[in-house]
Amino acid sequence: MSELVVVGVDGSPSGFDAVAWAADDAFRAGAALRIVSVVETWPYQVPQIAAVEWENSMTERAREILAQSEEIVRERRPTVDVSTRVMAGKASVALREQAAEAAELVVGRRGTGGFAGAVLGSVSMSVAGQAPGPVVVVRDEGAPAHDEVVVGVDGSPAGEPALAYAFRQAELRGSRLRAVHAWPPPFALAPDFSCDIEALRESHLRITREQLTPFQERHPEVEVVTDVQCGHPVKTLAAAGDRADLLVIGAHGRSGLGAAVLGSVMRGVLHHAHCTVAVVRERS
Repeated sequence: MSELVVVGVDGSPSGFDAVAWAADDAFRAGAALRIVSVVETWPYQVPQIAAVEWENSMTERAREILAQSEEIVRERRPTVDVSTRVMAGKASVALREQAAEAAELVVGRRGTGGFAGAVLGSVSMSVAGQAPGPVVVVRDEGAPAHDEVVVGVDGSPAGEPALAYAFRQAELRGSRLRAVHAWPPPFALAPDFSCDIEALRESHLRITREQLTPFQERHPEVEVVTDVQCGHPVKTLAAAGDRADLLVIGAHGRSGLGAAVLGSVMRGVLHHAHCTVAVVRERS
């Protein structure tokens, strides 16, 4: 059985960008593609509204959106095995269920108010922070290619799923991989503190290289740039993303780039990055 890529659509331009991104990624990976539209009926179950008529109308609209999405895939990547599915219920729950059986879940950065809404909206953040496996938030699909994938590294074992995903993406794309490790200035909270900054940098560089080594051995054809910087993780990653086609971050970790689920680094990167972002959460 081949891998499965799932993409969510709601009829917004951003959602259709997500379909295009997902079609390309499914093609590269030799994966099947499932396009999903969720009909959220629960907010409208009130006496003043004819629930059945509303649900039928929304379902018909979802089918039209899926047909448009399928046409995008067939024109862009005609060899990709594509299917469509209409689901009913709460969007964040439905998408997390889909993610459980997929290699990755893809959504747009903003939408019409559905699950592909604003990045910092409750549904998008819930999916990005809690869905198992990689969740890709697509932004500016028409941007010029940079042939570079960026991944955040924090030295913790919990960050390794993100590294595995990033190395595979770089390999499939034939792109360079930039491994970014950002460590906050030791004097940020203690101005009077003094230390050997260069020694600290060498220590962080060693930790980063040690974590990268086994992945480099498994992907020897991937060119890796080790980028260790003293600075705020969000600012450093967002800046690296300006020259990347994809920015990969972990959803777990002990600190820094491996922020906890729904942590400040993940929210900050999703909000500030100008490129497509993949949030990779370790499957339980």
